This record gives sequence, C-alpha cells and structure tokens, in this order.
Amino acid sequence: MRASFIAFPQAIVLVSCLCFWIVWSGKPAAGFHAALTTADWWSHHGSTSRVWAPRLLGLGQDELATIRVFEQASRSVVFITNTAIRRDFWSLNTFEVPQGSGSGFIWDRHGHIVTNFHVVYGADSIEVILADQSSYKATVVGIDPDHDLAVLKIQAPPKKLVPLSIGTSHNLRVGQKVLAIGNPFGLDHTLTTGVVSALGRTIQSINNRTIEGVIQTDAAINPGNSGGPLLDSSGRLIGVNTQIISPSGAYAGIGFAVPVDTVKRVVPQLIQYGKLIRPGIGVSLFHDSLAARWGIRGLIIARVHPGSPAARAGLQGVRQTARGRLKLGDIITKIDGEPVRTYDDLARILDRHTVGDQVTLEVKRDGTVRKLIIRLTAIQ
Repeated sequence: MRASFIAFPQAIVLVSCLCFWIVWSGKPAAGFHAALTTADWWSHHGSTSRVWAPRLLGLGQDELATIRVFEQASRSVVFITNTAIRRDFWSLNTFEVPQGSGSGFIWDRHGHIVTNFHVVYGADSIEVILADQSSYKATVVGIDPDHDLAVLKIQAPPKKLVPLSIGTSHNLRVGQKVLAIGNPFGLDHTLTTGVVSALGRTIQSINNRTIEGVIQTDAAINPGNSGGPLLDSSGRLIGVNTQIISPSGAYAGIGFAVPVDTVKRVVPQLIQYGKLIRPGIGVSLFHDSLAARWGIRGLIIARVHPGSPAARAGLQGVRQTARGRLKLGDIITKIDGEPVRTYDDLARILDRHTVGDQVTLEVKRDGTVRKLIIRLTAIQ
C-alpha cells in the first residue's frame, strides 16, 4: 500500500511535466500523431501553402486523376476466355480446350460487349467475366475481320452493365496521355499508361486487309490486352487495343489500337446486321496488277452490275465493238480527288464512307476524262 501511495504524487508530477512540454512546444510527444482537420491544416500553414495540399496524401494531381479514371472505367472492362471443343481420337469423348484469353468492354446496357475478332476467332464457347468477378456465357452477335472487331452479348442484370464513355479519335494529338486497361497474361484489370506515339498508322488485319488511321502508343500492351480499351486522360474510349510489334511476343514499346471513330461506325452495324455492310459503286474490276502491266494508271472496270449506281451513271465495262473486237472498260483514276491505282486504294477511300454517301469519280474513256457523282450502295 505504501508503494502505491508514494507512486501517486510521482505520477501527478510526471503527467504535469508532460502536459507542460506538449503545450509549450506546440507538438505532440514522440509516438503520438495528431489528426488534423482540413481547417486546422490551413490555419497552421496559411493560404500560401495550398499547392502542397495533395502531398498530405502522398499523391500528385496527375496520380489522383489517373486513379479516378481507372476506378471509373475499370467497371466497364471485361475478361474474355475462348475455348474450343475437341474430340478424343480413341474414346471419341469431347472436351474443352482453352484457346486463349483477351479483353473487352461494355458497349451498352443491353449486354453488348466489344472486343477484337481475333480474341473470339474459332471459339466454340466464350465466357465473359465482369469486374465483380461474375461470369456469363456469351454469344457472338457480329464480326468484322477486316477491322479486327467483334460484338458479343451476355445476359446480365442491367445494373451490372456500365457502358464505357465513348470519345473521338479525329482530334487526337501525338504526346497526349493514354491509359490501357486489360487482362495481360490473364492478370485481370491491369492498368498501364503512356502517350499517343503516332497517328495514322496502317496495320494488317487477321485476313490481311489494311486497317487505316491506327493509333500507335507506348502504353504497355501484352497478350491478353487485345480487345481492351485505350482511353484518354478523361476516361473516354479513343481506341481498341489490337496489336503489338515485338520480337519476343511481349511488350516492346510499340502497340496499336483501332481508332474509336472506326469502332463507332462498325459496331452499330454488327449489332443490327451481324456484319459490316460495305459501300460500293456496283462494278467488278480487273486485278490492279494487270493495269500496271498494261501501263494503265487506274482501275479498269471489267463489268458493271445491272441496276447499280454505276450502271445508272453510265459506266461501262469490257464490251465488244461492231467489228467484234473487245474494248477495255472505263478506267477509274480518282475518287473524291484522290488517285486510285490499286484495289487497296479503292477500299481505303470507301472505308471512310457509309451506304448512301455520295462520291465523285474521275473516269477515263477513249482518252477523255469525265467526272461522275455516284451514291454508294450496299455490296455483299
């Protein structure tokens, strides 16, 4: 009892000294951490220190913006797995074989998912995993191998379907910040950042058709990122990640994305028709290698389809003269003022248009050049 009695006044003295030290020094003793409010912080540091406010969290404004974009956009990004059904040679039993995985994103609240065509190519079964890890079987709604795009559909509650914000690609600038979200090597919802490295690139699709206006980026894109979104700094879709250039097959600083302006033109058609309805003028052409061999600069019309816009405009294909000799068809030299020498030139120009658009053709016949206005029609 005596020891306790002696310790009590000692404790009072110790506490009094400690309180005096805290009040006098204006800061807590070691081991204590003050929980300042925002008002307390400003009153202590003054208005001149406002630029350092984010430092309280250890994050800069650019980092906070990146986090905000990821947290908002990642809800719209999905993980896609592709499996094929195989039959055992000896037992004849069937089994599923994983063919690969990729990424995609939610297009609308009806369950449409956009991805690359090569992600779902050859699939017998497709599974889509949402950000909350819920899984759904998907069906293929439409494909466009020429632009390496595909649309899937899942039956999920609308509250789980958060469409990605759609931007534009026509006003992009080299050097602006971009973000890629995807599932590289199966690591779901991985974020990488970079810049627009170049614009207007051309790449080859899975069926060797040229994709125009492609975005080049140094944001890390690896196997599994295919079909995922490329975003601007505001979180809007500006492209669909599709290819990389790499000697190893992994990230080497050069990735490509199909521009969103192309995606916006193709996807609604895939949803409505299951395929891209291509515009044309209604002619069959000789192979451009023949024109080059004959020294002709342009596309030679072999046949004009009856009832087509070309037929209504009076274009002519190969025909027979009164003396029984064959005469070459009209030669298309320009479309909307752009020279055309190959079928790829024609496809590239028409790829910018939709059915119903008007184009101006410059056509040579018997040494005379004429200009014709033709309304594009759907071709099969």
